[in-house]
Amino acid sequence: MIAALFSGGKDSTLAIHKASEAGLRPKLLITMKPYNEDSYMFHKPNIKYTSLQAKAMGIKHVIWDTEGEKELELNDLTQALKANNVTKLITGAIASRYQKDRIESICKEQGIEMISPLWGMDQEKELAEIAEKFEAIITKVAAYGLDESFVGAAINKATVERLVALKKKYRINVAFEGGEAESFVLNAPMFKKKVKITSYHITWDGTVGEYIIDGAELSDK
Repeated sequence: MIAALFSGGKDSTLAIHKASEAGLRPKLLITMKPYNEDSYMFHKPNIKYTSLQAKAMGIKHVIWDTEGEKELELNDLTQALKANNVTKLITGAIASRYQKDRIESICKEQGIEMISPLWGMDQEKELAEIAEKFEAIITKVAAYGLDESFVGAAINKATVERLVALKKKYRINVAFEGGEAESFVLNAPMFKKKVKITSYHITWDGTVGEYIIDGAELSDK
């Protein structure tokens, strides 16, 4: 079974896109749902709406609960892979050794081939590709220099230019792999329909901001 770890964000979606173009379209999307806001491994914002994205792509989808406790959450991922008979696993890792090394270790133990189409990709080029091919928004910010104006912002050319400028000034990771931000994809080339947000609210405490989807549906592209 070819599967992909899927958070609904830009990286995992782009990884699926690139793997599919290379003839490795996943048969299953696995979304890990952490109960811990500060999970080291897994993305949390708006995770329940990954089911809409999976439906838009026409790919089977499972959501697997995890407490999200550091290191222990890896056991939950192992169980998810075993339960779904995964033989090849697509991940969206770009530069984070913390995530890649841990997932790679699990895959080796389970005899699973790990596929990371984005690994080592220039982060600014990755953002530019997202801006060109996808409709995606920033759903959480948590880094110095990322103010409230980024919460809910579309990842387009103008946003990419702002992020690159902030990288030069504050040394942020523009691909968000340092936990600077999270994203959510509304439309992509392999989506048969697009996700339409019908209601949302924004939280902002002066440092951390979140775009919380309260309602969404699929609509024609």
